[in-house]
Amino acid sequence: MERNPNENDFLENNSPENIPFNSQDSIFSSNLFLDGDGEIILTQTSDKLHWKSIESVLNGQDPSSCFGIELVSKSESTLCFSDIYSAEFIDLGLVHEASFLNARGPLLGQSFEMYRFTIRGAQKSKTQPSVLVPSLYTFGHKGAQTCQMWVNRINDLLNVDAARPKNLMVFVHPKSGKGLGCKVWETVAPTFSQAKVKTKVTVTERAGQALDIMSSITNKELRSYDGVVAVGGDGFFNEILNGLLLSRHKSSYPPRPAELNHPIEKNGNGPVLDANVDIRDPSDSGEDESPLLKQSTNLRTGEDSCQTAAEDLEFSFPNEKFRFGIIPAGSTDAIVICTTGARDAITSALQIVLGKTVCLDVAQVVRWKKTCTSKDEPSVRYAASFAGYGFYGDVITESEKYRWMGPKRYDYAGTKVFLRHRSYEAEVAYVEVESEKKNIGLEKESSGNWTKGLWSLLKKSERVACRANCGICKTKAGHTSARCPSLEPYSKDSRWLKSRGRFLSVGAAVISCRNEKAPDGLVADAHLSDGFLHLILIKDCPHAFYLCHLLQLAKKDGNPLDFEFVEHHKTPAFTFTSFGKESIWNVDGELFQAHQLSAQVFRGLINLFASGPEA
Repeated sequence: MERNPNENDFLENNSPENIPFNSQDSIFSSNLFLDGDGEIILTQTSDKLHWKSIESVLNGQDPSSCFGIELVSKSESTLCFSDIYSAEFIDLGLVHEASFLNARGPLLGQSFEMYRFTIRGAQKSKTQPSVLVPSLYTFGHKGAQTCQMWVNRINDLLNVDAARPKNLMVFVHPKSGKGLGCKVWETVAPTFSQAKVKTKVTVTERAGQALDIMSSITNKELRSYDGVVAVGGDGFFNEILNGLLLSRHKSSYPPRPAELNHPIEKNGNGPVLDANVDIRDPSDSGEDESPLLKQSTNLRTGEDSCQTAAEDLEFSFPNEKFRFGIIPAGSTDAIVICTTGARDAITSALQIVLGKTVCLDVAQVVRWKKTCTSKDEPSVRYAASFAGYGFYGDVITESEKYRWMGPKRYDYAGTKVFLRHRSYEAEVAYVEVESEKKNIGLEKESSGNWTKGLWSLLKKSERVACRANCGICKTKAGHTSARCPSLEPYSKDSRWLKSRGRFLSVGAAVISCRNEKAPDGLVADAHLSDGFLHLILIKDCPHAFYLCHLLQLAKKDGNPLDFEFVEHHKTPAFTFTSFGKESIWNVDGELFQAHQLSAQVFRGLINLFASGPEA
């Protein structure tokens, strides 16, 4: 096979072992054989590879159909470098001409022994837009030098992409979900190896092991990695997240409920539920005096403060270089579904090696009292998806009794808790958001069933779901405070509102929490990085009404928030006080006993190896 002049000129001046690379190179091309397609012209530009069959170039015709015989492969294709993760020289072997289809099945043309190289990439599934599938192309040439040259050029381009990870920590939960954590990792490990990504793999042997390792690792060692990957479920990811943030993220706590000093209004029939009662402290006269800006508790003082400040400079958050990854192997995998659009281990692995990035909000949950009789003793947890009380806390508590059932324990526990239909008396205070004021006002002004129904339709039509390259998440992303991004929406005019009564559940969603049982999630229009929590208060109601709410959650395009007994508030922070003896919260699938707590969200606090859901 003849080399084209462009290729000859290049090879005369450059040995394949030491080829200079310049991202501004003009177009370069070679005549090669593509396994299964035949002879093609492969062309490289600054951002992609493109190939075309020789036949189509010479004859000017579409070779996808010739004399009624259909070709299996496309004769013309484009592969962006952003979708390539591997190029490898594989020595001598057979390369086949184009494949044809006839009535008896596929037929191969002639085979030639050539030097070969492979290019591995990722492409979208034809049936599921959020799913990525690996693609493999094998090219051949009579000269080993030409093949090695192409491998060098492609790898040079991949190596200068700073977004791609080179060294990762990997934690595998062997008992996560159906106990398939190790098997899932074995499935995706070759992808990391092919992409030349080094992995330090730890298969955990006990609960809390990953948290301990992440808490004790030095900043110097941490900086040698580009990120950490969890092979497991949401709870396992939460363990790793807390291990890293608890020892390194410094911020003022949100206020404890007692600091708000708000009155409790009652009438003759008991507590009043009023979402528009202003419970600001009258002494707050300016932005700097806002309760959220007060340092509720400082765990370190004096010399320790100076030391931790220095550590912040070494490894602070948000951190663009260090990212988190999740390979789904859990029972729910809501975070993966919300950030990639698919519960698919291969998709997650491909997005990691390709260096995809999205920002993710994280909620800081501070427990002030563990029980009604305990002393104030702050304990911090971080949540990336959800924190819930009442029904949600009861389900996670009940499910712990049936771990031997695997993921089915949640269905069984959920049914038992639903039939029990237990409500709890509590008080919730939350920061009012200016944009939500108008919605509440319009809803209260409407009267009659037809106006309420019209307003419901309007709310549904205005829902904007979070998708890849989301405009809402990118808005003002660069203007938030690196130390406490959640404080930006606050001003001296911010109000704390309250709601007190009996609740079936209290939930705070950081993201939509989409999963296989709730296709739109708890809140369909929650976003990955907008700096808000979605506070969902389910007031005590008849059994049948609550069932309708749950059925709407399980329905695609349902509207589970459009009920009179459901309060939905978008807010950056809230506080909670229980009036019962016990109070169990579910924080990203983990138990958290808290009689009194407060929470705030940090906008884009961490970066995740993901690109956002396509649909």
